[in-house]
Amino acid sequence: MSPLLLATRSDDKAREIRRILDRVGIDVVSLADAGVQPSPEEDAIEAFHTFRENAIAKARYFLARCGRPTLADDSGLVVPALQGEPGVRSRRFSGRTDLLGHDLDIANNRTLLDRLHDTPVDRRNAHYLCAAALIMPDGRSFVALGSVSGIITTEPAGDEGFGYDPLFFIPHLRRTLGQVDAATKDGISHRAHAFRALAGCVAG
Repeated sequence: MSPLLLATRSDDKAREIRRILDRVGIDVVSLADAGVQPSPEEDAIEAFHTFRENAIAKARYFLARCGRPTLADDSGLVVPALQGEPGVRSRRFSGRTDLLGHDLDIANNRTLLDRLHDTPVDRRNAHYLCAAALIMPDGRSFVALGSVSGIITTEPAGDEGFGYDPLFFIPHLRRTLGQVDAATKDGISHRAHAFRALAGCVAG
């Protein structure tokens, strides 16, 4: 199979997905490598209320632009004590439209801690959820979901990963995702579960 187009502008996410798919023999090419220039209209793609709908919308959008099989995901953190927030708004939880990358992660983490400041440990459970989608030029589509459960800590720990990883404590590891190496994360993460399941759908 020719390399699939990976529809993300996040370097961190692209590295992680590439590692996961390398292990199952699937090659991907980034938007930058494919010469797909950023467009202001991309900001409006993920306008739906579910990760699944957003992943499909993103894959369809970039398939229409490039005409090649396209992979996309939408993923985020779900905290029951916050009625499911930040959910599909995980990347924009802080409301800081002036920040990107690590600076935006810090702002989002600070917002999460502020919202949970008086929440006891036994109610700080959460899960990461990922929807991975592959849309083919002939109209076929494949979607898979993956999740991992954890607990939101009261302060960040670790410099690995990205997003909310420094706050996401995995009980059986006794560490946050910010404290584990890439190989360990790729064995248990929501994104790993979703993309491995998607690879199985395609192979089947």
